[in-house]
Amino acid sequence: MISNKTLKPNERTTKRARHSHPGMWRFSTVKLLVALVLLIVMTPFFEEFSQGDLIESLVITLVLVAAVIAIGAKRGVLITATLLLIPAIIGRWLSYVYPQTVHPYFFLGFGIAFMTFVVIKLLGYVLRSMRVDIEVLCAAISVYLLLGLIWSLAYAFLGMVSPDSFAFAATGHSSGRMDRFNAFYFSFVTLSTVGFGDVTPVSKLARTLAVMEAVTGTFYVAILIARLVAMYVPASRLAAQDESRKP
Repeated sequence: MISNKTLKPNERTTKRARHSHPGMWRFSTVKLLVALVLLIVMTPFFEEFSQGDLIESLVITLVLVAAVIAIGAKRGVLITATLLLIPAIIGRWLSYVYPQTVHPYFFLGFGIAFMTFVVIKLLGYVLRSMRVDIEVLCAAISVYLLLGLIWSLAYAFLGMVSPDSFAFAATGHSSGRMDRFNAFYFSFVTLSTVGFGDVTPVSKLARTLAVMEAVTGTFYVAILIARLVAMYVPASRLAAQDESRKP
């Protein structure tokens, strides 16, 4: 076996690039992605279940805990994430158990702060990675889904503070207010820049949030594709070199 000391400097760099994994995760980001997909798939049905609020609280708790597990490889990151997670979970469950006493503002505020922190850590992991693998892909997709959830919480928060910030088309399938599902729907429609027009931001703050989300979604996809291609090309060249060296 050839040691690092016998390798040339450029060969040692290549070896580190192939085998290093910046920000090694203690647990797989695949679990976070699965939890996010579960939440998104079940969101339209929470209001249809007799215990929809309970099920929603359980699934949200699962997502938040999975996010901490995904980014908590380092002690400092784990402590910071936990400090943001605890009040978010407490606020969510208190608003479920005591809906007349604890206002959802508490959960929405800490939920936005926590998810923003998770997005920053996951995005840093994706940008620092040296090669494309399942962990990088799941982290990248999770960031996109978390961006949609962050803005959905922001829209729900704004809808509570200022109910006239959004206008709704006259249909029989809309509640006519920015409730949880409408916030979720409008967020992902805006993030993907589809814009069906059945929900319209009216106030300046609502329009600003919508513009920021649309720009973020567009630039994130463009930058992500460029980054993944930049990681994939060197990896494919290294694999081709290995094949050429085989007898």
